[in-house]
Amino acid sequence: MEIPYDLLQKLPKTDLHVHLDGCLRISTLIDLAQKQKVTLPSEDPEQLAAIVMSGKNCKNLGEYLRGFDITLSVMQEPEALFRIAYELAEDAAAENVWYMEVRYSPILHTRKGMKLTTIVDAVIAGLQEAEQKFNIKTGVIICGMRNINPETSLVLAELAVAYKNRGVVAFDLAGQEENNPAKKHKEAFYLIRNNNINTTIHAGEAYGAESIHQAIHYCGAHRIGHGTRLYENGDLLNYVNDHRIPLEICLLSNIQTGAASSLERHPLKFYYDLGLRVCINTDNRLISETTVTNELHLAAKHLDLTIEDIKSILVDGFKSAFLPNRAKSIMLNMVNDELKKY
Repeated sequence: MEIPYDLLQKLPKTDLHVHLDGCLRISTLIDLAQKQKVTLPSEDPEQLAAIVMSGKNCKNLGEYLRGFDITLSVMQEPEALFRIAYELAEDAAAENVWYMEVRYSPILHTRKGMKLTTIVDAVIAGLQEAEQKFNIKTGVIICGMRNINPETSLVLAELAVAYKNRGVVAFDLAGQEENNPAKKHKEAFYLIRNNNINTTIHAGEAYGAESIHQAIHYCGAHRIGHGTRLYENGDLLNYVNDHRIPLEICLLSNIQTGAASSLERHPLKFYYDLGLRVCINTDNRLISETTVTNELHLAAKHLDLTIEDIKSILVDGFKSAFLPNRAKSIMLNMVNDELKKY
């Protein structure tokens, strides 16, 4: 169904699955590279965009992840992290995202010897500065990495524990999914759960439903990042539905990485019709060249969702937020009042 783009832009939204290192502005990437004397593949904004937006012509998750080598090259200094976090929140607020959870793995920002605490402080400071200027609330999700050793995930879990109630709202496991099972990192998640911290795990994107099973049953995930291949196991699908475990859906990125063959064949509508809790997210604004508004527009157009369906999915996004219950209830009341206007 065709829903006007500007209408979707006006609706209150969440973005619960968005990677800091996948969301730079091209102009910022060039500016930071010049200041830091980092060599980019091109200084021309259009040419650079074509290279960094690796989602546009990749065949799998491995190829999709190539753009991050370029973005990470300028994200090794605190000032850069502050600016990128601030600008991401500014860009999200501009399309009426009311609540956003920004994820990244601090270990990827240590090439120049920056301390893990300095890295987390810079990102949180950038987001908090933006919160004071724009109508947006934010939280940080620290990511362990599947393709780096489990010991590193444990160090990052300890970091998340240290920053609980200081800006960090959850712990995640990201990176190349195939051949890097979540259960290898269960010690990190044991620490996280024992400290009553929320967890979300990338699963069922480049690997099947077994990956989602491990994320939930070995690591105790409260939400699943992507979950595209959950339909391959009906029993697990019903468990996810019964326990209201939200799926963080990223439509365009799923097509680009080959997790789904086309927008029309994406299982989002199937999950939604079955009553699963689903929310729509960007994943990477730059790498996939997208916004939350764009993702909603694609969902409505290619999966035949009505404005009522979209509103329902938006409410699910706010319900799925890693916020304290009282704060969430207050925000949900405001969201429902706002949505009644449309």
